[in-house]
Amino acid sequence: QVQLVESGGGLVQPGGSLRLSCAASGNILSLNDMAWYRQAPGKQRELVATITYGGTTNYADSVKGRFTISRDNAKKTVYLQMNSLKPEDTAVHYCNARVTSFSFTRLEVWGQGTLVTVSS
Repeated sequence: QVQLVESGGGLVQPGGSLRLSCAASGNILSLNDMAWYRQAPGKQRELVATITYGGTTNYADSVKGRFTISRDNAKKTVYLQMNSLKPEDTAVHYCNARVTSFSFTRLEVWGQGTLVTVSS
C-alpha cells in the first residue's frame, strides 16, 4: 500500500502565508507526477498545481504568482507554498501522486486532505 500524509493547513488572515507538506510512504518503486488539488464548500475539486519528477511545474491561473509547488525526491515529499492568501483560497487541499509500486503496478493515490481557512 501507498500512503500520503498531508500537514500544514490551518487558519490564516488574508494576505498571509501557509506551507503545506505531503509525505509519501509504502510500496513505492518510483514517485512520478505529484499534484495539489482543492475543494471549496459546495464546489467541485479543482487542480491547483502539478510537478513532475524532474521538477517541471504547472499552475491553475487562480494561483499563479502566489503559490509555489516543489518536491524533495529523497524525502518523497511535495510542498505547496501559499502566499498572498485570499478568502477564496479557503478549501480542503488534497495531495495526489502517481506511483509505480515494486510490483510495477501504476497507482494514483490521494491524501486525506488538510483544511486551509483564510479569514480575518
